[in-house]
Amino acid sequence: MSTETDPLLILRQAIKSKSKITYANDAGPCATLADATLLVINDQPLPKSTRTRYRKAGAASEFYTLDAVYVAWLFRDAAGAEYMKQARENGLAVGFVSVTERKHVVDWLEGRTPDSDRIAPLTTESSTPPGTPPRTAAGQVPITPRSRAPDAPTATPSKRRYIADAHDAEVVKKIRQNEVELRDRNTVLRGIKPNNFTAVRTAYGEKLKKLKETTRVGAAATATSSTTDPKLLARKARHNQPIIMISSSPTALITMHNVKRFLEDSVFEPSQDARARAAAEGNIRPEDLIPIYRKRTSIDTSGKETVTKTTYFVVDSVEALAKFGTDAWERVVCVMTTGQAWQFRPYKWNEPRQLFHNVKGIYVSWSNDPPNAKIKDWNVTELKIDPHRRHVDKSVVAHFWKLLDTWIQTNKAWLVKA
Repeated sequence: MSTETDPLLILRQAIKSKSKITYANDAGPCATLADATLLVINDQPLPKSTRTRYRKAGAASEFYTLDAVYVAWLFRDAAGAEYMKQARENGLAVGFVSVTERKHVVDWLEGRTPDSDRIAPLTTESSTPPGTPPRTAAGQVPITPRSRAPDAPTATPSKRRYIADAHDAEVVKKIRQNEVELRDRNTVLRGIKPNNFTAVRTAYGEKLKKLKETTRVGAAATATSSTTDPKLLARKARHNQPIIMISSSPTALITMHNVKRFLEDSVFEPSQDARARAAAEGNIRPEDLIPIYRKRTSIDTSGKETVTKTTYFVVDSVEALAKFGTDAWERVVCVMTTGQAWQFRPYKWNEPRQLFHNVKGIYVSWSNDPPNAKIKDWNVTELKIDPHRRHVDKSVVAHFWKLLDTWIQTNKAWLVKA
């Protein structure tokens, strides 16, 4: 590969000369990078997934792709959260340039910093040590005939040893003493002091062995009694509470920080305020599985009041959902979305139309937001939250429960509410 065909150098030259960069795919030009397979730079199409020579920090043999480097420059002025959001929406769920590395990549692309050891050399650059004889066009060392006396011994020239200049070595030593090593999250977390926990493992080995034996005996006794005790069978049948999945996006209005207060108390609290309040109480991270207790009061024709208590569970990831067992997706009744399709990639049904055919879809947004064109073909109901008027939250939550009750009664009435 030469400098004229190297994708990294082509992209750098286009950025420095402010040339136009467009997108294309098999069908022709396209509008977004997510739909494209090619970056068209100076009328030269380059596959966006091409591996460049820009080495990842802390990885000697891993390199960024062309679209990862381009996205780092394209969103160079975006905030950290917005940059990661744009990277995911442009097809870089993994492999994008980290926030801490973005400035170094942008400075190099714009020519503010020279090449460093992070840039691998071109394959055509010579790695032949000095003093090696030149090669011919066929790649062979030219043979020069030599004459010698019939009885003269064969003379083999000795290889000259490189001796470093003492002054230069001293200068390099001083430079290295003043160097500041750049670190990222991987190098910071990598310790240098070896820790030996053999004593701890030995001390608790017997305790763990006894605990396993006790657990095994208890499990066998429970299995025996559960097959004969009708009360335990009835209790097991009641463990079918419905499950609500919400988006894990940091920009979502409903998150694991404020969902409990919203659905139980009918009060919307901004996610950042709920997170700060929980941190002040000592709860730095929210639970990955939150129970929602719903109490309903109904009055029959005779005037008798009946109070029904229903338990729902809220999760924001498939890892938390897996805790409910292999049939957990059969208990999912609702998915709240912000209109971002990447939310559904790890789901059982990762295509929006198929997903919202099997669960109730709720699109949560502000009441003053414009219509979202991405959800026009999705089978979702919009749940609009007023940014300022908190007294209307109660009617919004009541509308949500009414929609969900109707859907469950029609599609999954077998779920037992306990």
